Amino acid sequence: MAKSGHIHMPPSNEAETRTRLIRPALVRAGWSDIQIREEYPYTEGRIHVSGKTVKRGDKKKVDFLLEHRPNLPVAVVEAKHIGKPLGDGMQQALGYAEALDVPFVFSTNGEGFLFHDRTGQSTVVEQKLTPDQFPSPTELYRRYTEWKQKSGITETLLETEYHSDDPNKSPRYYQRIAADRAVEAFARGQKRLLLVMATGTGKTHAAAQIMWRLKRAGSARRILFLADRNVLADQARGDFKHFGNSLTKISRQNFNDTGALMAHEIFVGLYQAMSGATEAEKLYKRLPSNFFDLIIIDECHRGSASLDSEWHEVLDYFSGAAHLGLTATPRETTDTSTTHYFGNALYTYSLKQGIDDGFLAPYKVLRVFLDNDISGWRPVAGTLDDKGNPVEDRVYELRDVNKAVIFPQRDELVAKKIIEYLDAIGDPYAKTIVFCRTTEHAERMRSALVNAAGEKARADRRYVMRITGDDEEGKMQIDTFRNPEERTPAIVTTSQLLSTGVDIQTCKLVVLDKPIESMTEFKQIIGRGTRVREDKGKMWFTVMDFQGATKLFADPGFDGVPERVFEIGENDDITSTLEMEDPPGEPIEVKEKEDGLVGIIIEQNPLSIVDRPPVYTVSGVPYAVVKEQVQYLGPDGKLLTESLTDFTRKNILDHYPTLESFFSAWQSAERRQAIIDQLDATGIPLEELQKYVGADFDLFDLIVHVAYDKKMMKKRERAEAVRRSNYLSKYNGKAREVIEALLEKYADLGYLALDEIETVKTPPVSNIGEPLEVLGWFGGTDKFTDTLKDLEKTLAAVE
Repeated sequence: MAKSGHIHMPPSNEAETRTRLIRPALVRAGWSDIQIREEYPYTEGRIHVSGKTVKRGDKKKVDFLLEHRPNLPVAVVEAKHIGKPLGDGMQQALGYAEALDVPFVFSTNGEGFLFHDRTGQSTVVEQKLTPDQFPSPTELYRRYTEWKQKSGITETLLETEYHSDDPNKSPRYYQRIAADRAVEAFARGQKRLLLVMATGTGKTHAAAQIMWRLKRAGSARRILFLADRNVLADQARGDFKHFGNSLTKISRQNFNDTGALMAHEIFVGLYQAMSGATEAEKLYKRLPSNFFDLIIIDECHRGSASLDSEWHEVLDYFSGAAHLGLTATPRETTDTSTTHYFGNALYTYSLKQGIDDGFLAPYKVLRVFLDNDISGWRPVAGTLDDKGNPVEDRVYELRDVNKAVIFPQRDELVAKKIIEYLDAIGDPYAKTIVFCRTTEHAERMRSALVNAAGEKARADRRYVMRITGDDEEGKMQIDTFRNPEERTPAIVTTSQLLSTGVDIQTCKLVVLDKPIESMTEFKQIIGRGTRVREDKGKMWFTVMDFQGATKLFADPGFDGVPERVFEIGENDDITSTLEMEDPPGEPIEVKEKEDGLVGIIIEQNPLSIVDRPPVYTVSGVPYAVVKEQVQYLGPDGKLLTESLTDFTRKNILDHYPTLESFFSAWQSAERRQAIIDQLDATGIPLEELQKYVGADFDLFDLIVHVAYDKKMMKKRERAEAVRRSNYLSKYNGKAREVIEALLEKYADLGYLALDEIETVKTPPVSNIGEPLEVLGWFGGTDKFTDTLKDLEKTLAAVE
């Protein structure tokens, strides 16, 4: 007797294709469950902010990521439904492979594979494979190692794993790529290396992995991590704690016992601790010039890239070592070139990429325009400053404020606006950095903020603090300010000290009250707010701009090529370039000290007396806000100056150019939710707009009004219009009662009331009859569903 067989239906969708056809083929080829990362998410999903509402977009996912071992991916597999062509997913897969730096790429529909080799080793770039021809882990790894070994990478180095204190945590994909590129360049003997990674993306973490792998593989004996500020060196030591006793911080004291110092293998050092103006202070010369194999230079856009700086003497002395520069902002000037010294970046991960991936916080900009800043201020004849000195008769513009003239009333207004904003967002203890023009300005702003804060400042003397290079009490508060668990200091005023490198994870407000012309400085300052701490409610931040400095967001160099700064001539205004007040003269050298302040050595007769331009403090000059402009970060990474409604209209019309196309899509409950999700993913702040119009209006009315200029009707008005029409005459008895109940439910909830057949189980419909009874009055489930659609269409059509 013949055995009865089962009829095998083909997979009905992509998920079934993956489960029933593709994964089994991978397993048959020898890939283990640990090596197969199905639906592998490699981003967090872009953060969208609508008012105070924060949502994440979808994570970017790879259908299958195949790893030889953890953090060593070798292949991407893109799956499509069995009905699709074999290579339908190849272009998508190649995009994933490029982003993840993976050499082997497969597209499949479950009936076979299209294999693409990105290494350039195969004579044929793409070839078709049957399901049973998929390469084994051994075969793909053999190809991988052959490719790497051709460029000088040893298998020992390839096999050296990343450090992890938690087996469930791995480096982010871009950190892995950055570390891999640096390790491999070092192994090839490259002496000058550069990684460009946006502030907040974990440059120091990547450096720690580079050091770990090179040490474990025996490729580097001793490594120096070089910084120019104590706070940066101490932050690095925290990231390097897994090196244990092999780690030490170089200080002038431990040079007293060079033998003990040389017993260590991982060193964190400051330029200032290793060098100095005199030969006796150049302590680095007590070490052999071949002592280090690798020197990692943090924030390398500063002095290390300047060929004539004293810091560069340290690098020149250890010239036999490889020099790896880390920066978020490579700098190109006539005498300071990051790329000239370190070469082109091995890898770049930009601010835009970080925000798009959801690893960095998006921002919005609040520009505040003050009357006298716009129009300028001219003193009336005989005006005296607060010291009784006559004020020079001229127009004082914004560029003169806090440099040539000081207006106490302006400081008070700026402080008031900052406190008002913190109160408006409901978080008066949100970590805030106020960037001021000078240390004196920072002190005045501290005092003005204390007065504006009132009770909060009286209750805790640390509510507002000044942290500048010349204030020891303030500098002692840096670690406390950085600590997300510490409530105060909440507001910090500074000039230069906090502009670079200091990790303020929960900073929610960055205030600019200093002119900024340097793109490098601007990027670094904005970077103070870009970190995400979801557990602390830090998902986005605001830039409050009193100086017009945020015009630099529109500069192509903001997230593109490094800035180029032209040489300052003898007759040029160096003070405006450096944004400091200093004696005039011919600049010989510009140095950034450990405390972050910029010092200028001036060539002049030491016996001569240089007259500073007078600085007037003029109280009583009234200041007022004449305009506030809010700018939003759009999905393309550019700031939008248009209103919320204009922004929404443009994006809706991009998806649905006509009312008819939108209305057609809106008719389906499934498509209706898809529309909402789609608009939400592009950053359209529907919830924020809904707050503006109020709960009386449905989302449908909001969209058609904003996008297509249709008159808005309240939900109850639409329901009443249907009642007044002949629509109800189509129904009798209980069915009519149900329609009346549905109209009442719509008047309260909008279209959500009509989206699901489950509405028969909830009041007020359930008060009329049992679900089966209700469905029976309309002729069954299908006809009741048709009735809901017809009612939705009728409600949308009334005017």
